[in-house]
Amino acid sequence: MVRCFLILVSLLFLLTSCQITDLATQALQPTPTSASIENVAPTALPSRTPIENALRSTSQPLPTTLPQPTIESNLRAAIASQEELLVELYRRASPAVVSIDVIGDLSALLPEDHPAMPDDPIRPFSQGSGFLFDDQGHIVTNNHVVDGSQALQVTFHDGSRMEARLIGRDPDSDLAVIKVDQLPPSVAPLPIGDSREVLVGQTAVAIGNPFGEQNTLTVGVVSGIGRSLSGPQRDPTRRFSIPNVIQTDAAINPGNSGGPLLNTRGEVIGVNTAIASSNGVFEGVGYAVPSSSVERIIPVLISEGRYQHSFVGVSMRDIDVFLADRFDLDSSQGVLVQEVLENGPAEQAGLRAGTEEAEYLGRPLFLGGDIITAINGQRVNSGDDLVAYLELETSVGDTVTLSIIRDGVEQQIPLILGARP
Repeated sequence: MVRCFLILVSLLFLLTSCQITDLATQALQPTPTSASIENVAPTALPSRTPIENALRSTSQPLPTTLPQPTIESNLRAAIASQEELLVELYRRASPAVVSIDVIGDLSALLPEDHPAMPDDPIRPFSQGSGFLFDDQGHIVTNNHVVDGSQALQVTFHDGSRMEARLIGRDPDSDLAVIKVDQLPPSVAPLPIGDSREVLVGQTAVAIGNPFGEQNTLTVGVVSGIGRSLSGPQRDPTRRFSIPNVIQTDAAINPGNSGGPLLNTRGEVIGVNTAIASSNGVFEGVGYAVPSSSVERIIPVLISEGRYQHSFVGVSMRDIDVFLADRFDLDSSQGVLVQEVLENGPAEQAGLRAGTEEAEYLGRPLFLGGDIITAINGQRVNSGDDLVAYLELETSVGDTVTLSIIRDGVEQQIPLILGARP
């Protein structure tokens, strides 16, 4: 009895499905225009039911339609050329890009009141990217990738895995060097380009391991140059910035950190280091430490393990037209010296800090100090300009000339650069 009932239901379902199909087919028939109706004699229209009309119309062979032709080669030549370039760039550069697994003490990352971990807390806790700097196994990555590591594992494009050791790191540039003792066959280091020649609008190519997806390529443009990122907090009152940073819209996500940003020649123009995001995922603004910093800092990290940055020894406040007008300053451009570090290079050179306390835009301000307007003849519009010049053009122990305004009078002050404490 149940079997008969199921057969009956199946027949009803098939009939209903056919009916729906027929009605759908009928609905797809074109509606005749008035001209077509007038051109057909009434006696020529046989009497048929709607279902018969539908069955008859679909039973006729459909007209032969050839596939659409491919796009002509002359129209796709530019894109094809770009594709060939990216394919070749990836083929050459990708073998030198590695994935880095960081093994460390997870308990050090937990809040103080977190319950004790029942198992061994030493385990992988982060992942990043890096690239081969030379043929001796030195690999460039970010300092924040390897910070807190107790062991490092590197995976190359061919799946080769090997342990790496930390050689040197520099928190103030967010750069670090690790080293492996062997390399896969035919893996060559990446060439380093000149980030000072990078222009906004040029193509930018990122290769890295976002979310652990090994050797991923993304493409964008250089969106900006000369950007500045906040470096690590030194103490409650002191933080240095990372200058000359490249901004790009090539997709960068967690796991890309430490990977290369390349130009279309396959040269490294930056090391992908950060994104501007409200939710931790790429929103179109990524940042890369410039290759000019890589060229200066990485060889020193390899030989000495640390890098000394040039240091003036002042805290500064940028001057704009509104601040200058509000407090009747002697210049609407430059930086106002807020504090002079005791026994630092600026104090030894005789620079003066502000002593008159005020408030501007909700922040404390000290007036009456020197206004720095240039360094070695290069105009200083902001503190970022001063730090950028120090990073690119100077070393510890160099003597520079600061152009200042003191009590309305322009002066030239020689200063011997120290090292950041």
